[in-house]
Amino acid sequence: MRGRFAPSPTGSLHLGNLRTALVAWLMARRVGGGFIVRMEDLDRVTSSPLHEADQLASLRAIGLDWDGDVVRQSERFGLYRDAIERLRADGLVYECYCTRREIAQAVRAPHGADPDGAYPGTCRSLTAVERLARRETGRSPALRLIGAGRTESFDDRFAGRYTGRVDDLVVQRNDGVPAYNLAVVVDDAAQGVTEVVRGDDLLASTPGQIMLHRLLDLPIPRYGHLPLALAPDGSRLAKRHGAVTLADLARRGVSAADVCGRLAVSLGIDTGGRAVVAGELLDRFDPDRVPATPWLLTADEL
Repeated sequence: MRGRFAPSPTGSLHLGNLRTALVAWLMARRVGGGFIVRMEDLDRVTSSPLHEADQLASLRAIGLDWDGDVVRQSERFGLYRDAIERLRADGLVYECYCTRREIAQAVRAPHGADPDGAYPGTCRSLTAVERLARRETGRSPALRLIGAGRTESFDDRFAGRYTGRVDDLVVQRNDGVPAYNLAVVVDDAAQGVTEVVRGDDLLASTPGQIMLHRLLDLPIPRYGHLPLALAPDGSRLAKRHGAVTLADLARRGVSAADVCGRLAVSLGIDTGGRAVVAGELLDRFDPDRVPATPWLLTADEL
């Protein structure tokens, strides 16, 4: 058993992020398994070493630890490009010259569009002459996987049985940067991750990642997609909603241990109202008691 938490270092971790990290850590450590932290900093414009340091400090503050050094995706481009070249050599990717606007327009079109809102395959069958014509306009292509409308099914630890169709997902952006879906598959396999716990906003992307595991002959981890933490208005929790980070709450006199206690209660753990740290929850955490609905915070809590 080897779990992981893999945030993007683009800001402070909020209560929902910390809750997911806590569950991932408890799932691994309760059975004596390994646990790693990886920084998904593919986008060097929005990522920051300062945010990384802040996130790691927040994890430590609620009692989480990890094995080995923190791995950064920005330092692993060679691994991703090797995987992309393998897919290319196998004829499994194609160049896509579409802009986001063009894709959005095609998806909304009344005829020939995909009813699920997936990429309609505009560039999948371009001839060599058509590709050259697009290059001559100055456009750089992204690389897309040929999903061909296939489906993948898996048993999710929290969401149950899930089946999803695989879109022609991007494996390399048009600026040459490897895409998240490709990088996360390569990293989980290279780091020996056997169980992925993350928010259920990523559930729909999992079939494509599973297919990439298969195409690259990589072991497929187990998945657990945790219902998100939501603001009082039902939207995804964000900084604008109030005191959502450890620093915000500390200014109100709420300690990191108090926060960990709140997270524990949201996961079905009775703490007796006490402040706790993660290690005190190992014997009391039961994955089967994790609520199947989102954690809806109240205005009073923020």
